[in-house]
Amino acid sequence: MLEETRQQPDALATTLEAASGALRELQRHLQAHRPRLVVLVARGTSDNAAQFGRYLIEITTHIPVSLAAPSVLTLYSSPVDLRDVLVVGISQSGESTDTNAVLADARSRGATTLGITNEAASTMAEISAYTLLVRAGREESVAATKTYTCQLLALYLVAYALGGEVSFDTLRRLPQWLDSVLEIEERVGEIAERYMFMTRAVTVGRGLNYANALEFGLKLMETCYVVTERFSSADLMHGPIALVEHAFPVFVFAPAGVTWQSISAVVDMLDEVKAETLVITDESNSEACAKPARLIRLPIPPGDWGGPQDLYTPIPYIVPAQLFAAQLAEIKGLNPDRPRLLHKITRTM
Repeated sequence: MLEETRQQPDALATTLEAASGALRELQRHLQAHRPRLVVLVARGTSDNAAQFGRYLIEITTHIPVSLAAPSVLTLYSSPVDLRDVLVVGISQSGESTDTNAVLADARSRGATTLGITNEAASTMAEISAYTLLVRAGREESVAATKTYTCQLLALYLVAYALGGEVSFDTLRRLPQWLDSVLEIEERVGEIAERYMFMTRAVTVGRGLNYANALEFGLKLMETCYVVTERFSSADLMHGPIALVEHAFPVFVFAPAGVTWQSISAVVDMLDEVKAETLVITDESNSEACAKPARLIRLPIPPGDWGGPQDLYTPIPYIVPAQLFAAQLAEIKGLNPDRPRLLHKITRTM
């Protein structure tokens, strides 16, 4: 897991470089057949990526986005009207059975179907009208890392193909940013030692980084066996914050930008009850850096972010969380590559 986390700069660069042909083909089709709705279908880590895609596509293209409920088709046999809809399946292996069932049914009903997968020879690539390949190379660890960030990158490309305000120049800077973030691996490991006996936690994000709160929580559960509740800062304030008490571990994604006001209010409340708060932020958020909470500070200069302040933060921001989970598992004497009861390909209907 740690080694694959370190491979992410190269995986992102390769994915972006190799996508040009497939992206042009997809873009031409979508310009001629602009969808009225985008539906994303995925499970597990890929579903967390889909949550990011929902925010990104709506923010940059203004097309409404829905997350599919595969059971509507696979269990209740109740297909929905998908005319003039773009249906995007996301799966690391391309073999998620219910995701593929939704894609196949959608294509038969006239939807435009797109598969995002790491496997060119997969069922998903075969049944989808269009494919954007994640070029992460083989992922050995059961806990996904490089495929998650490459899926996020692929979703930026989907937004771009839909005419969204996405900057290719900024996407090309992502590998450089990740190289910088990986330099703090040792510091993250030192912080993780403090949490050796942690058995429960909360992860918090808002907007584009809500997906990272979901993904970090999943990593803590599957690699460290920590029971983790995952919230947007808005939902946390609507009741669940009552479960937080003195020394309760809370992990917060806190980029600068429009989400900071909501996140800042949460951090202040956590400070009031003396929670064990760890904030992931960067130098551009001087207010977050001045809070009394413990910090993981990304070494990305304030002037480096392109476009809106938090639009391109999710990929760099998940890396310290991945490092933390992998190192905490080892500190706990666990194998993050082989969590109990889990396999790399999960088939559900």
